[in-house]
Amino acid sequence: MLRSIARRTSTTGAYLTRRGFASESAPDRKVAILGAAGGIGQPLSLLMKLNPLVSQLSLYDIAGTPGVAADVSHINTRSQVSGFAGDEQLRQALEGADVVIIPAGVPRKPGMTRDDLFNINAGIVKSLCTAIAKYCPHALVNMISNPVNSTVPIAAEVFKKAGTYDEKRLFGVTTLDVVRAKTFYAGKAKVNVADVIVPVVGGHAGITILPLFSQATPKANLGDEEIEALTKRTQDGGTEVVEAKAGKGSATLSMAYAGAIFADACLKGLNGVPDVVECSFVQSTVTDLPFFASKVRLGKNGVEEVLGLGPLSDFEKQGLEALKPELKSSIEKGIKFANDN
Repeated sequence: MLRSIARRTSTTGAYLTRRGFASESAPDRKVAILGAAGGIGQPLSLLMKLNPLVSQLSLYDIAGTPGVAADVSHINTRSQVSGFAGDEQLRQALEGADVVIIPAGVPRKPGMTRDDLFNINAGIVKSLCTAIAKYCPHALVNMISNPVNSTVPIAAEVFKKAGTYDEKRLFGVTTLDVVRAKTFYAGKAKVNVADVIVPVVGGHAGITILPLFSQATPKANLGDEEIEALTKRTQDGGTEVVEAKAGKGSATLSMAYAGAIFADACLKGLNGVPDVVECSFVQSTVTDLPFFASKVRLGKNGVEEVLGLGPLSDFEKQGLEALKPELKSSIEKGIKFANDN
């Protein structure tokens, strides 16, 4: 019998979910997943159904969601599951939501860059965020839809126009970069992956992803070439999966896992659990860019504190300067789209 289905190894400690376990003391929390019938959405729906902090799970997509909801609803865990499809049911899906997770949009295919995704996903994100502003303006919004470096600024602009923007409640989910950095570091350093902590800062695409292996624990005496190779592999992790799937999809399963880990951290923060820290792409003054991923302390209002970068190696300092122009351009592209359309 598989006793545990997910083990949490982030800075907030162990997260162990057991089959059939429901927490009597946890407050009621509604989580809505927009894009729940898709490649990320389905496994993410499953993982959120397993989370005992969720009391209501609302699954939305343009089609296919009633089937996903029926399937997931049979799992013997705490949350009640509802499925919603089409624009006319978006209001019901969102009303009363504490956390909204957005994996909606098209996945990356071989040869596609995240910029290629932009023209399709930008419009989807804009319309969904317009609905969030209307029906659950105080929800914590977890943005998974790529390119995150642009979709988070789009969401911010939509919320500003609606008069509902709260920078503490909007998150770009960069957790998969952290998950990959931990996995790759543990393999190279020959340490237990469950003990590994690696902050990842910057953005969520290519060279904008900057893992801070100099701050990784447990410490390992890795050479410069090994650190550079680990950095590149973390940056190219999405491409590695896209190519391995050979046109049949992108990193859907690992992304769903990472999305579930981050949503769990948000729920813990909302519930008043102390010292919940995760990396996320948020409005920030850590650098001269308006949005930046770094460690964030989560609490009852979303972001409690955006933490600084800490000491960087020379290699990381170079990486930080190298990523800024591309990240700045992606942020500006999102802001321009939101204001022009």
